[in-house]
Amino acid sequence: MTKQHIYLASDFHLGLDFPEASAIREKRIVAWLDSIKHDCAQLYLVGDVFDFWFEYSSAIPRGHTRLLGKLAEFCDAGIEVNLFTGNHDMWMFEYFQKELGVNLYKAGVEREFFGKSYFIAHGDGLGPGDRGYKVIKSIFSNPVCQFLFHRLHPNLGLWLMKSISKRGRLGESQIKEIADKENEWLVKFARSYLQQKPSIDHFVFGHRHFAMSYGLAPTSVTLHYLGDWLHFNTYMRIDQHGPQILHYAQ
Repeated sequence: MTKQHIYLASDFHLGLDFPEASAIREKRIVAWLDSIKHDCAQLYLVGDVFDFWFEYSSAIPRGHTRLLGKLAEFCDAGIEVNLFTGNHDMWMFEYFQKELGVNLYKAGVEREFFGKSYFIAHGDGLGPGDRGYKVIKSIFSNPVCQFLFHRLHPNLGLWLMKSISKRGRLGESQIKEIADKENEWLVKFARSYLQQKPSIDHFVFGHRHFAMSYGLAPTSVTLHYLGDWLHFNTYMRIDQHGPQILHYAQ
């Protein structure tokens, strides 16, 4: 079968909970990847794949071996793998490109699939509001701060990152969808983006932990939230018929 489908998923948050629960979730994700490998042309993992991540020159967070191996397997098979940083794993540097062969993105990208234009991003820090997080993100993205953090011993640094990640999770949405959609920050971002780039047909975001498609009336543009793998096990498949949000049931 010709590999032609595009697959997107986000918010695995591996390493969040007890090792046993995270391992079960990782095996489910790997099983899903096995189920799509036969027709997957491009894979997009749209942020917060890990609940915390920081790369030292000779150390990375322990665990996630099955997923990392599967991503390398996809790349070796000629499947394009695209990985986005999220608000929990923004400190990715060169490991994934050099060791696995994936493409790493720290900001949104535009892509064309089957004649339609897509804007894809994790979604953190976009749109109005959330000023506190935007300040924190600017600090964490600062090269001087990253240099100083590298000076910490990996055991201390990774423990600190995990602690920060857990505190940051407390305010995140875990609802199925929002009632006032037009006041959602990512909806406002998409409408603003369309003023500059009216050619976009679809926006695709992670970050918000619910799965939903929302039409940006009166335009024909649709905004999609990918959901997560903590509660919903949802993903998007794009083919010649357009995008669909699907549920993986192992």
